Amino acid sequence: MQIYPLLIMYRTSHSLTLGSSFILLLLTACFNSQSIPLNSMTIDLTSPSGLQEIISFDVTTDNGRVHTLVAGKLAEKTDRVVVRYLTSENGGEQWSTAVDVATDSNPIAVRGNDVQIAASGDNLVTIWQTKGELPSMGAMVSRYSHDGGKTWHAGTNPAVDNNGDQSHIDVIADKQGFFHAVWLADPEENGYQSLRYARSIDGGEHWQASQKLDDSTCSCCWNTLAVSPSGELNILYRDMKPRDMALMQSSDNGMTWRRTSTVGAFNWQFDGCPHIGGGLAVGEDNALYSSVWTGFENKSGLYTLHSSDNGKTWSTPLAIGNLASHSDIAINKQQLTVIWDEREPDGSSIFSAQSKDGGISWSTAKRLSATGIMATHPRIISTQHGFLAMWTEKHNKQPSQWVVKVLDE
Repeated sequence: MQIYPLLIMYRTSHSLTLGSSFILLLLTACFNSQSIPLNSMTIDLTSPSGLQEIISFDVTTDNGRVHTLVAGKLAEKTDRVVVRYLTSENGGEQWSTAVDVATDSNPIAVRGNDVQIAASGDNLVTIWQTKGELPSMGAMVSRYSHDGGKTWHAGTNPAVDNNGDQSHIDVIADKQGFFHAVWLADPEENGYQSLRYARSIDGGEHWQASQKLDDSTCSCCWNTLAVSPSGELNILYRDMKPRDMALMQSSDNGMTWRRTSTVGAFNWQFDGCPHIGGGLAVGEDNALYSSVWTGFENKSGLYTLHSSDNGKTWSTPLAIGNLASHSDIAINKQQLTVIWDEREPDGSSIFSAQSKDGGISWSTAKRLSATGIMATHPRIISTQHGFLAMWTEKHNKQPSQWVVKVLDE
């Protein structure tokens, strides 16, 4: 097995953030062949065979394991992109060997249209968009693993065919081990994207016939899937008219769907595309929590909302952050954490806030990234050890890097 390099950095609370201590991993060239415990050292194992630039990633958790998928370039002066998998057994403090998932799939992988991964036990499914005949357009491809990510195999395309633009994918697994995928596509060539769905009941090897869930949606905003403890499937997506976020749900494992509500009814009328989706989390009591962005005049910004009636109605949107845009939200027992990027005079930074009262109020925002860089598109997940945050950041003209941060509160 190849050895992929890793750069790990550990810093304490007084160096980059206010408040609690944290563990920071800076994953640039990628991953060593053994688990390396974090300590006060900086370990640089850069190698010519490693990923030199991180362009996309996704993260999920299942049964105490954190699963990540990353796409990046092998060298600075190349367009070749490879896709790799790695996992953590202890909430992100140690990482396994990186495994190649695909080295020749020619992926379209950019932040906001990221590679995707889902897990159910030893069954893993990954999906991403590939380059077609036209720039920035192409079909999806899928890969599956039945041995916990040790080996990977080509699955079928969840879409009806390999034509057109199949983008802004999300995939998730339910408690039965079924995998559910959503994406945007226009196979009828109507001139606008629609929301599509398919499921796999054999661990991602094949996909059942796809469904059109919404005939017209925003064409360039990511979609977010979440599964409730009751088994409800939830999709958060940006609708066409108005350009507000919407909730689509299924109570029968994806057989039928209904548009339940608007998540933040701003009535934003806009003919362009903001390139901003939203975050969605579900509590143990099936309560829903969301982070959404709107460009509505005089209300432009990031908001959090919560619903205690399975998404039928939502709380009044609560503004959060300052010039915030891309966001994610997660819940761990009774604590919520929202994470976002925020424009600043000298770049873009990552911030987070916590709520212990179900999203009614939020703590003072905490800076998670350094100033003077371009840090963007953060993700946050709940683990057995707390919260795990991830984002990409770019220093001046240096290659983009992947930051992993373990939050202890």
